[in-house]
Amino acid sequence: MKNNLWFLTEERPKKEVLATIFQKFSKDYGFAVFIDTIRIFPILENDKFTFTYEVTGFRCNKVNRVFIKTVSGNSSFTDFLIFYQQHEPTQNDKPIYAIEETKTDDKESRNTGVYQRCSKFVFVDNYFPNAKKIMLYNLQIEQKENPTETYIFGTKLLLTLGVEILGKKLDSKTFTPFKSINEIIDFKGNMRKAPKGNIPILLTKSKDKIEISGRLFKSDGLSHDPNIGALSIISNALRLLGWKKKIEITKHGLEQKHVGKTNKFIQIANKLNVSLKGLNVPKAEMAKDYWKYDKDGEKLGTIFIHLVVENFTQGYSIFENHAGSEKGYFIPLKGEPIPLAKYKDREKYKAGDKSEIINIPDLVLVDLSNKIVIDIEGKKYQFRKNGIEELAGYDAFDEIYVKKHYPKFKITRTVVLYGSPKEKLIEIEIGFLLNQNGQLILGVKAPKLFQEAIKNLLDFWN
Repeated sequence: MKNNLWFLTEERPKKEVLATIFQKFSKDYGFAVFIDTIRIFPILENDKFTFTYEVTGFRCNKVNRVFIKTVSGNSSFTDFLIFYQQHEPTQNDKPIYAIEETKTDDKESRNTGVYQRCSKFVFVDNYFPNAKKIMLYNLQIEQKENPTETYIFGTKLLLTLGVEILGKKLDSKTFTPFKSINEIIDFKGNMRKAPKGNIPILLTKSKDKIEISGRLFKSDGLSHDPNIGALSIISNALRLLGWKKKIEITKHGLEQKHVGKTNKFIQIANKLNVSLKGLNVPKAEMAKDYWKYDKDGEKLGTIFIHLVVENFTQGYSIFENHAGSEKGYFIPLKGEPIPLAKYKDREKYKAGDKSEIINIPDLVLVDLSNKIVIDIEGKKYQFRKNGIEELAGYDAFDEIYVKKHYPKFKITRTVVLYGSPKEKLIEIEIGFLLNQNGQLILGVKAPKLFQEAIKNLLDFWN
């Protein structure tokens, strides 16, 4: 029997990302592959969803079928784990790839584009040291012509860890792995200094230790994601290049009460033997398993309706923010994708006016044939009332984005649910329920796009 390819992911799988991974797989394994129109469709049995998707449009004589399953990570999970084997992956199986996918270039954000994701590669190495680690840029806005120093430094650290970069053009003279500890320290020291009042990340080497300054305190705890990533990967690179003595984080801003055993940075600090100045780093055990199949997340419903609409109708998504997944751009009817603002007026928000926050849906679909834009809130079944209440909060989003870029379209709002064994929906605000048994239940006033998508899906399987 030929092997299958299995994609385990927390994200909504995107066709262009799958195509890039297929090409990478064929190159690495020396297999001839043909990539045609990629489609992702739910596998149904007796009109019920099996919680497995199949991908068509990829042909390789060494691959039987391609499957996708939604998982959730126990902590800092990369976006894709990919297995090349016959049977559905279990915790004991070893993936061939651990892939982090981002649409963020340093044109939009220096830190998020590279540092925020670094800790994921440090983390996954503890579970699957032999998986090939890849940072995949799925850029939707033009790449920045001259990369920032922050991006160069972060990418050189990734290359030092053996992470491969896909989807970006990199100058091979600039982007090389660090060869020595001193090279890392010198490069960081020569970078442009942080703005006044900020705590810069700086490395100071003495005979028996390396100190790294960097703030980790944010939102009343240890949660400064870009710096968690930066300090994790710098420490890992120093260890890989042979530093066996003390590594200490200074100017972190933390107190002992902020340092818990379950925090991902504390777990990484344990693995790399990194200390926090003035604090005791508790002994932290990493979770036994890196991932588990997602059986209860609200995004099981929103990802399902998203994929069925895009593969079984002419409708498509113009914005997505599935729970726990990366926030997408807003796709206008004409023109380039638009990164969303968090606030109507940032200064007023900073001055304390919380009404300036722009509440955003989990998913926005467009029905071109009926000229309707559908704002969708995703929820677990038991929180459906909260979902219905949240529908009222999208006025600013609709004014700023939808009405401006889809001026002649009607806007409707609905809730998509996952969970419970219920087989009937009463509330008219609920458009669709994927129940825990895989049954597909349309609401009494489900959008026409949902009705068409589910009908076409059922016809396909029958």
